[in-house]
Amino acid sequence: MQKGDLIALPSKIQRAIHVGEIVGDYEFAGGGPNPFYHWRNVKWIGEAVPRENFGKDILFSLGGSLLTICRIDRNNAEKRIRAMQTSGWKPETIAAAKIGPTEAPSDVEDATLEIEELAKDQISRLISAKFKGHGLARLVEGILKAQGYTTYRSPEGPDSGIDILAGAGPLGFSSPKLCVQVKSQDMPVESKTLNELKGAMSSVHATEGLFVSWSGFKNTVYRQALSSFFNVRLWTQKELLENLFAHYDALEPELRAELALKRIWTEEEE
Repeated sequence: MQKGDLIALPSKIQRAIHVGEIVGDYEFAGGGPNPFYHWRNVKWIGEAVPRENFGKDILFSLGGSLLTICRIDRNNAEKRIRAMQTSGWKPETIAAAKIGPTEAPSDVEDATLEIEELAKDQISRLISAKFKGHGLARLVEGILKAQGYTTYRSPEGPDSGIDILAGAGPLGFSSPKLCVQVKSQDMPVESKTLNELKGAMSSVHATEGLFVSWSGFKNTVYRQALSSFFNVRLWTQKELLENLFAHYDALEPELRAELALKRIWTEEEE
């Protein structure tokens, strides 16, 4: 890798990709902690960019490097990613994805490793298309209903930090009593939004809070949320998808029809 190269660090925890640019030469630190003796200075230019914002061919290029830093140089990737940076990391358009020739994965094993992730990416794109804006709150409400909660969803528009209220029991009067904030924006949310949720929880006497951000959270949010571990949970699209898959069969028929999915069985790797 050379100075100026773009690199990617995929995050399976957030279902996101961190994009950086190498800004320093190779250095060796003999006194560094084992085994981190070799390093390059990197400037991170895209924090937790949602996977589905990238073209499928770029995701294929990640292949088996799901948990490692790698350089992506096939399919005119650098020019396309630079264009995404200029646009504020908005999802890549179909036209942009056709800037250069496409290449199939060079290794069948790499492609196999990506099958599950690519399927999730396809479902993520479907959700992004069908449940934009306040529609994502409708999907989250559907999942909570499938989990047995009685819910109230605020109408579209200003909501004072309250998108959904959910309580246990037939009337919703039993604990846990949730105050839910849902964000569907393209980029990770800032820490101030967590304070807004806490304020909304207090105003409605909710015992717990759920913050759902389709594009994840800034690292400062995770650090801040540690002090609220026992009454606040954070969902990125990873957690939303996990709960969707776990309770899909219990969703209301209209919602299942709108988000028609099919279960496919395959051998689990040991």
